[in-house]
Amino acid sequence: MPFEIIRNDITQMKVDAIVNAANPSLLGGGGVDGAIHRAAGPQLLAACRKLGGCLPGEAKITEGYQLPARYVIHTVGPVWHGGQNGEQALLTACYENSLQLALAFQCETVAFPLISAGAYGYPKDQAMAVAMDAITHFLFAHDMTVYLVVFGRGEFLTGKKLFRDVQEYIDDVYAASHTQKNTERSRKMLWQRSEEAALLMEKELMAGRDNAPSWTDAPAPPMAAPSAPQPDWERLLRETDVGFSQALLRLIDEKGMTDAQCYKRANIDRKLFSKIRSNPAYKPSKPTVFAFAVALKLTLPETKRLLDHAGFSLSHSSKFDIILEYFIKERRYDVYEINEVLFQFDMPLLGSNAS
Repeated sequence: MPFEIIRNDITQMKVDAIVNAANPSLLGGGGVDGAIHRAAGPQLLAACRKLGGCLPGEAKITEGYQLPARYVIHTVGPVWHGGQNGEQALLTACYENSLQLALAFQCETVAFPLISAGAYGYPKDQAMAVAMDAITHFLFAHDMTVYLVVFGRGEFLTGKKLFRDVQEYIDDVYAASHTQKNTERSRKMLWQRSEEAALLMEKELMAGRDNAPSWTDAPAPPMAAPSAPQPDWERLLRETDVGFSQALLRLIDEKGMTDAQCYKRANIDRKLFSKIRSNPAYKPSKPTVFAFAVALKLTLPETKRLLDHAGFSLSHSSKFDIILEYFIKERRYDVYEINEVLFQFDMPLLGSNAS
């Protein structure tokens, strides 16, 4: 999982480097800065005294001392003054310079806090957007696992139209599913108790539909549907026999993508993709299947077929599935945008703990 948003205490992260949202003196303070200094011990303060401070947007590195992380990368975020004083550029620089420093010290795993979103007053939703943009841009060019660590529950999306649209779609699907189940249950009960009442209910339901047929004669009880044209069994069997790995590789070729483009857009680790490619019998998790569907910009029918190859189906009883259905139907294929919404709904992330 190249990029993952998690709720955790950053001082407990077992990574190569954690990033400290420091103040310009680098001598400790409140919030994340103070927590990191306390957890690392007095040696960190002694090392920071030798660095001579740090300007906003810059980054400097020390050892991690008593922390589980090998290194601490110290960066100074901008103080929010309304957004018209270069705050976004400085905040972007914090992430970019920290990542370049991690790369120079051969770090494979890095954990960031949400820089400037505390005492420095940067609006959390905007701070999140800057972090996402800077980190994902870096990861398209480099192989590294990056965590964005949020302490507690941050409300980053609840005021945005996207979040409201997704919530409305979930509510609509649940309502439709509930109504359909109740209607079917009522039909069955009526046919068992009273044929006359059942016919009346069917007539009322049909009358409410567009292009409803005229009711000249009383309809017969439900009958078996007329036989459908025979499917192409040879083609269906051939497609069913193809496992997830083969189906995925075929789709990558059909979409004209490289392997690297696909797994990076899916937020999937290169090592995991290698396992999938080399093992025709590979059994992925459902989030992994959806991640590749998003990366390949599949339609909803194509996504359902890919899920079928992996032994899954799209379920309207699953909030996770409904959220992914929304994004695919809307043709919004940014895996990081989707993960931001999934995170807000406490759902598994695409590429997160992937298998």
